[in-house]
Amino acid sequence: MIKNSKNFSAWMVALAFTLLPAAHVSAAPKIQQWQTANGARVYFVPAPELPMVDVQVIFDAGSTRDAGKNGLAKLTASLLNEGAGALNADQIAERFDDLGAQFSAGAQLEMATASLRSLNKPEVLQPALETMALILRQPTFPQDGLERERKRMLIGLKGELESPAAIGDKAFEKALYGGHPYGQPPNGTEESVKALSRDDVVNHHKQYYVARNAVVAIVGALDRGQAEALAGTLIGKLPEGEAAAALPKVADLAAAQTITIDHPSSQSHIFSGQPGMARNDPDYFPLYVGNHTLGGSGLVSRLSEEIREKRGLSYSVYSYFVPLRDRGPYIMGLQTRNEQAQQALRVMNDTLRKFVTEGPTAKELTASKQNITGGFPLRIDTNKKILDHIGMIGFYNLPPDFLDTYIARIDAVTLPQIRDAFQRRIHPDRMATVIVGRTAANGAVK
Repeated sequence: MIKNSKNFSAWMVALAFTLLPAAHVSAAPKIQQWQTANGARVYFVPAPELPMVDVQVIFDAGSTRDAGKNGLAKLTASLLNEGAGALNADQIAERFDDLGAQFSAGAQLEMATASLRSLNKPEVLQPALETMALILRQPTFPQDGLERERKRMLIGLKGELESPAAIGDKAFEKALYGGHPYGQPPNGTEESVKALSRDDVVNHHKQYYVARNAVVAIVGALDRGQAEALAGTLIGKLPEGEAAAALPKVADLAAAQTITIDHPSSQSHIFSGQPGMARNDPDYFPLYVGNHTLGGSGLVSRLSEEIREKRGLSYSVYSYFVPLRDRGPYIMGLQTRNEQAQQALRVMNDTLRKFVTEGPTAKELTASKQNITGGFPLRIDTNKKILDHIGMIGFYNLPPDFLDTYIARIDAVTLPQIRDAFQRRIHPDRMATVIVGRTAANGAVK
């Protein structure tokens, strides 16, 4: 990320006192939506309270598009601001710094994103947008920058070899998804990163950084006409291209599987789960609310009660869904002393089985709903949070009123709906489990 320290910092100090409290933003923002002439979808929320504009361009160009060249999406996104048009990396950084604007880019599993924050003054915003547009449209991907980033990625991969959490996470994703793009390492492997070439990066950018594969999210002190002009400046000269092809469907796990990985750590890291749900899943709200009771609400969850409070087996235990275009992972996890690993895993699995059979109690359901809806205003109390939400809505093609109806849909979830959804969708007898810890000496992890 390029951070800046001139007029932006001064403005933020002055404007900090004008931020609205969460109670004033409890109503969901109204999202305006349109499509640019070259096919990009735009989502806009006016936010006149601050003289700022936040923009995010999201491409379906994450690691699911690596096509066997693992690490390619991450490498491509990290090189965007290393040079564009006639500008080198230093000149790009100086432009944003002189304008007091912030630019960043990166890639995740499904998305590649580029973001800009700027004052809304035309003499500041317009050149910042033009520079960002140049970065998206005409990056030069210099070889020296590529080699620096390759070296950084390789250092990061070596660090992952020392982390039981990173080791377990990779093995867990592979166990769930096998050869599916969701199961491939976003950061690549040492072998794949060393093999990546500049041509690979150029071709990835050419195919996926196109208008019909893009969503533009805008939040800030603009009117509709200004927002349309902004999107035109940012995206208007991108090639139209094509939207990325649909990914293969995620398959169910055929049977339970347990993978143990020896690691010289004092604690074992345990991951257990299966393919879960998609962003637009019809069971999204019953599964989400139900899991809040099971393991998604921190220290007051069922899993925490059984594993932490009653038995002292782990300081923290959790469960959560990662909804994606298709079924992202459903994950339960904890850390515990090596000699307690089998006991902790058994209690975690028993708690899941009981929850799938019985569901939450009426008291637990009420508490979960209150906790989720009570915290909702804090999830949309800044422009950046709103930007992330509308970008997610656009990328996953959720209805524009998703935030408007969110609280009502949480409140509408019933006990029978939760029991039905969990019994149909979560299969305790077909879980993939990965345990990373010391398997020798005490024999606790087998």
